Amino acid sequence: MTLVGLALLLLGCSSDDEPGAGIIGYVEGFLGGVAADEPRAALVGRDVLSAGGSAADAAVAVYFAMSVTFPSSAGLGGGGVCVVHDHESGRTEALDFLARAPVTGVEGGDRPSAVPGAVRGFFALHSKYGRLQWPQLVVPAENLARFGTQVSRAFARQMSPVESALKVDPEALRVFGTEDGKRLVREGDFLRQFDLAAVLARLRSRGPGDFYTGQFARTYVDAVRQAGGTLDLESLRRFAPAWRETITLRRGNETIHFAPAPAVGGVLAAQFWAMLDRRYADAPREERNHLLAEVAMRGFADRSQWLRDDGSIDGNPTDLVAEGRIDQLMRSYRPDKHVEPTAAGLAPRARAENPSAATFVTVDRDGSAVACVVTLNSLFGIGRVALGTGIVPVARPGAGGRGATAFGPMLVINENVNEFYFAATASGGVAAPTALVNVAARVLLDETPLEDAVASVRVHHGGDPNVVVHEQGLSAPLVQSLRWRGHRTAATPALGIVNAVSCPDGIPPNPESCAVAVDPRGFGLAASAD
Repeated sequence: MTLVGLALLLLGCSSDDEPGAGIIGYVEGFLGGVAADEPRAALVGRDVLSAGGSAADAAVAVYFAMSVTFPSSAGLGGGGVCVVHDHESGRTEALDFLARAPVTGVEGGDRPSAVPGAVRGFFALHSKYGRLQWPQLVVPAENLARFGTQVSRAFARQMSPVESALKVDPEALRVFGTEDGKRLVREGDFLRQFDLAAVLARLRSRGPGDFYTGQFARTYVDAVRQAGGTLDLESLRRFAPAWRETITLRRGNETIHFAPAPAVGGVLAAQFWAMLDRRYADAPREERNHLLAEVAMRGFADRSQWLRDDGSIDGNPTDLVAEGRIDQLMRSYRPDKHVEPTAAGLAPRARAENPSAATFVTVDRDGSAVACVVTLNSLFGIGRVALGTGIVPVARPGAGGRGATAFGPMLVINENVNEFYFAATASGGVAAPTALVNVAARVLLDETPLEDAVASVRVHHGGDPNVVVHEQGLSAPLVQSLRWRGHRTAATPALGIVNAVSCPDGIPPNPESCAVAVDPRGFGLAASAD
């Protein structure tokens, strides 16, 4: 039996005291699915679904497991956003727990940090939509930290580019280093995190209160300041996640839900979708990459008008996807020719984006679903570890690509019959919303099988510079088609990382139609059972 299974068994039944609930194997047949950037965490989520947990339970367990196995992007010091559909109530909403600057404006450190939001965020998710007991969802992560696990390729690849910087911090080298202290761990190395295990044990037994207002809060604030960060007790105490209305678009009987501001990537993806919806399926295949590029160019250019430098939005996000605005953006579109931004009345402005995030999707057998993006606002946050905690503090959002403006998950629900159809998340910096809509358009508008859609070659146009960036696998005729239409082109190895679940015939009634997929550009895992 795995550590996860043993933990669930020892902690007993669910809060509903259903016979056998809370033990792996309780759910027979279709249990739902999990797609996550880190494989071990995906398996934890699958085990929670197998034990009768809800999609929310699985999301909580995946996050805490990733705080151990993928701490470069999903650590306890970070924040994020989820879009959540609850089958029982029929409600779909967004949960915002993005890390924010300290409310007191505390200064003094050489590495400005933010207030961690994820612990309270996932507690709020569990409180509202959880089915199993809170300790059952935290203890798998605690065991992974205490007893250790092998470093996955996903984590090793994020560690590699910053290894020299991390080794400068003695605490980071102690936490993420080999026993001889000569180097950081690499793929396949065994990693134990005793300090982090102790923190998770407190979270398991005391909930998030101690993390934000108790003795640990004082310990953590002191440790962050010693690491050069900027955090204070009052800001930590006052942090509260927020439930928000999603941005919605209709397509037939389906409602497409996007994360709202301050998850700017969700707003941008909603604009992309609104521009594509009436055009993509009818466009000849040789035009579709051109259409995707022109839509992205217009969306990013429009973002320059409504996104403030501090990451906030000027105006009502709903107005940004209103039919009149979308028609205005697409008025200059020509299927046979690239329209220069200035000729289209657009003034795009390049903006640095944070590429570091962890994403996952969980869906249960009832048709509830959760799609989340979590981040430290930069790879390994402030680049140091808070002494004695094993936690990497989150970087303060702001200039230089630190923040969460590129992120925003989506869900598709038939609200008339309360059925789930599609969920997806994306990371990868500026290309994240483009990658998300590349995949969604192929699945929902062209009925491409999910795995093929996720693996398909992508294109992106950020507006500034005026270049279509395409993945290296794009065929020569399709590249030439873009150039024939007047685009300048450039190749890149990968554009974004997308994780998704698609059930084209809907669940709960037709689980056999479901597919779960992770992006082959990353090193995650799709886990489900029929």
